[in-house]
Amino acid sequence: MIRKMMRFLTHRVVITAVFILIQLFLLLCIVWNLNNYFIYFYAFSITLSFFLALAIINNKSNAAYKIAWLIPILLLPVFGGLLYLVFGSDRTGRYIRNKMGQIGSEMAAVVEKVSVNSGIEEMPPDVVNQSTYISRWAFAPPYKNTSTEYLPMGEIKFQRMVEELKKAEKYIFLEYFIIQEGKMWNTILSILRQKVAEGVDVRLIYDDMGCIMTLPTGYNKTLEKMGIKCRIFNPFVPILSSKFNTRDHRKICVIDGNVGFTGGINLADEYINEREKHGHWKDTAIMLKGEAVFSLTAMFLSMWDYLSQTKEDYKKYYPTKLERNAQGFVQPFTDNPLDDEAVGETVYLNLINKAKCYVYITTPYLILDGETIKALTTAAKSGIDVRIITPHVPDKWYVHAVSRAHYEVLVEAGVKIFEYTPGFVHAKTFVVDDEYAVVGTINLDYRSLYLHFECAVWMYQTPCVTDVRDDFFKTQQISQPITLEKIKKVSSLRRLGRAVLRVFAPLM
Repeated sequence: MIRKMMRFLTHRVVITAVFILIQLFLLLCIVWNLNNYFIYFYAFSITLSFFLALAIINNKSNAAYKIAWLIPILLLPVFGGLLYLVFGSDRTGRYIRNKMGQIGSEMAAVVEKVSVNSGIEEMPPDVVNQSTYISRWAFAPPYKNTSTEYLPMGEIKFQRMVEELKKAEKYIFLEYFIIQEGKMWNTILSILRQKVAEGVDVRLIYDDMGCIMTLPTGYNKTLEKMGIKCRIFNPFVPILSSKFNTRDHRKICVIDGNVGFTGGINLADEYINEREKHGHWKDTAIMLKGEAVFSLTAMFLSMWDYLSQTKEDYKKYYPTKLERNAQGFVQPFTDNPLDDEAVGETVYLNLINKAKCYVYITTPYLILDGETIKALTTAAKSGIDVRIITPHVPDKWYVHAVSRAHYEVLVEAGVKIFEYTPGFVHAKTFVVDDEYAVVGTINLDYRSLYLHFECAVWMYQTPCVTDVRDDFFKTQQISQPITLEKIKKVSSLRRLGRAVLRVFAPLM
């Protein structure tokens, strides 16, 4: 009992909470002691809030994000500005932006030099335009000579990943948002240790905020002692700051440069249904073999360079095994929140706006801005078959409430929405017209689209496009349709609550 209590009290989440409470207490004490100078403090706060409101209105952020901060600043002018400075302002700093920009440019130059002309310019203009945007703004060219395998469940991805990890001869690169000890991670870790003993270069990047509840402090040092090179993205420090809004949400596994995985699946047991969390967990991934794996490799190495302050020779990691008979085009891409270009959202909007027959989407969160709502409703009104699958069992009740707050306007326009009855959908997939598909880490919410490092694979006319479609239909069969009648039955009080949450959705 005493040991359990000590483990609880010394857990870094508890220590972090204590430090933050102390900081809040000190902040309140400072404000309280300013009573004697209240008129000056009030004038300063009003002036600060006024100029911050002007800055927010004129910055490049999403309109809904602006509104979410303008409301508290205007309603609470004395404290609103201070709250924004602590939690809402961009604290990444010019140095970090410049450093990431420099590394990104270096990565783009190398990828462009070693990538082979794919021939996509001979495709129809809609295809070329979508691919060109990704090439120019995500520094990610299209590839041929790449086979794709769609993995419709976490259990299947785990099995395929273990098979491929065991074949590694040169290097293994892993970059994940969440890692937690259990069957999945312990199995992978055992293979990694064996590969280290064989002389394989094993490297791991994990996000500290993503792992704050799942890994102990200093876990990177434990891995280093095993011979696994490890870096932590944005190490968490218990201070009040908005910089922890920026997270590495990517999931990347690269083996010898020839095999790569990405998708929604983290390295924890709920993702393979070994541990029940929010009902049955539905997730997906994509496995690449061949030329396009190089873009995943470059994504990993660029992040490694940034965290290690090193400069890798990317060309050493080019694939040696190309899939010469593979069909279609494959374009892995990343979305960098520090470059003011919402690549993930634009890729999704391009797919919706250029659809001719259907758009099928799976997403754990449906927290949309006006532009995406307009695109989805216009497509449905134009006769496009638009369908979306979301969870029925939520992981966060307030986020799920915001998702449901968007249902009415979508369903009224003809969008068909289904909730995955067995549990939680964590998959992030788009499939369009039996021609295009995107599988990756990018949720339909503000955090994924504007605040996190993300990645995905855009595909055109690859065989697995129809696999994504067929999996959507299978998932739909065990999901319950959301009708306008059901939506109208929601109580007025709950509607009001959802409306309030929707206003502040960009801050969740």
